[in-house]
Amino acid sequence: MKVLVLNSGSSSIKFKLLQMPLEKVICYGMVERIGDEDALMCYKKDTINIQKTISIKKHSDGLNLIARYLVHPEKGAIKNPQEIYAVGHRVVHGGDSFAETTLITDAVKKQIKNYSVLALLHNPPNLEGIEISEKLFPKAKQVAIFDTAFHQTMPIKARKYAIPNKFYTEDDIQVYGFHGTSHKYVSEKAIEYLGMDTSKIISIHLGNGCSITALVNGQSVDHSLGFAPSNGLIMGSRSGDIDHAIIFHMVHSLGYSLEEVKEVLNKESGMLGLTGFNDLRDIQSKAEKGNKDCQLALDMNAYRIKKYIGAYTAAMNGLDALIFTAGIGENSCLIRRLACLDMDYLGIELDLVKNEKKSSLLREINTDCSKVKILVIPTNEELEIAKQVYKLLS
Repeated sequence: MKVLVLNSGSSSIKFKLLQMPLEKVICYGMVERIGDEDALMCYKKDTINIQKTISIKKHSDGLNLIARYLVHPEKGAIKNPQEIYAVGHRVVHGGDSFAETTLITDAVKKQIKNYSVLALLHNPPNLEGIEISEKLFPKAKQVAIFDTAFHQTMPIKARKYAIPNKFYTEDDIQVYGFHGTSHKYVSEKAIEYLGMDTSKIISIHLGNGCSITALVNGQSVDHSLGFAPSNGLIMGSRSGDIDHAIIFHMVHSLGYSLEEVKEVLNKESGMLGLTGFNDLRDIQSKAEKGNKDCQLALDMNAYRIKKYIGAYTAAMNGLDALIFTAGIGENSCLIRRLACLDMDYLGIELDLVKNEKKSSLLREINTDCSKVKILVIPTNEELEIAKQVYKLLS
């Protein structure tokens, strides 16, 4: 069966068309910097490699552009939309309602919409992708794969907040965890590479959204993102960890409405709020030219990562491997270097030469004497989603 995977992030859409179960990639690409005048469109099929800068104001524009390329008479991968048997959608927040890959119905869409209040930047474009896909590929089965599902293995001591019990038992307020598809894929690759029967791994997913997961024997036991994908590490436009007293101060003393505070913390904070730039490539470029705000933001970003590495190593009582993945984790040797600097007490020793080398394959970047393996593993959420779609439908 031909399975189209749509991975709608907060500012990007990745897509991949695969022949399953052969896992053969027919075409793939992405749209990034959605909302900018200089958004980037990439489409690859066989020898065709199209990259262009274009204005893409919203996710629906990007999805329609992808659909046009798929059925393009000369460059397209299919002759008509009916060739696609199923469309797999990454959905960020499924709460307690969805612990497994799910065939999409009206009831499922309603639940995804209900969880939008907890995943402001993600569930709305996820749902939009589903609804547009239903129109573009009306014969295809629509399937949802939830980020939160992978983290159902977290013990209650890691999931529960120190607030009155009724909020957990009656209102389902707890740590749900996100980027589950990515953490699952790269941790399985790491375990296979290490060849160990038991393992303690920290997986660091760094993109516009960022998260870090502690894994014991491949199962999530703790995670930096919580009830909604807003706390933890410093992200593109999200603040990450923040003293909740600041929210009350903004409302009661500074005159902000709650809606304005939500907008600030989700869309105007993080690296964007610290530097004025949302893309790490721009921030690194400015930092190299002496921009002090950008230099400080990079240091703060790496410092937050280091704190979580230390905490999760303590929680697991050990560490076998550290994984860097996703756009920034795979490509920014600077962030990796800053995050691993002065960590030899924990057995983490980075090889600076290996760290600078680029590769699309799994690779070690630790020194030979490092007790902890430092791995760069390209994530492949799209393949993982396609595998789960095929497993469900077959």
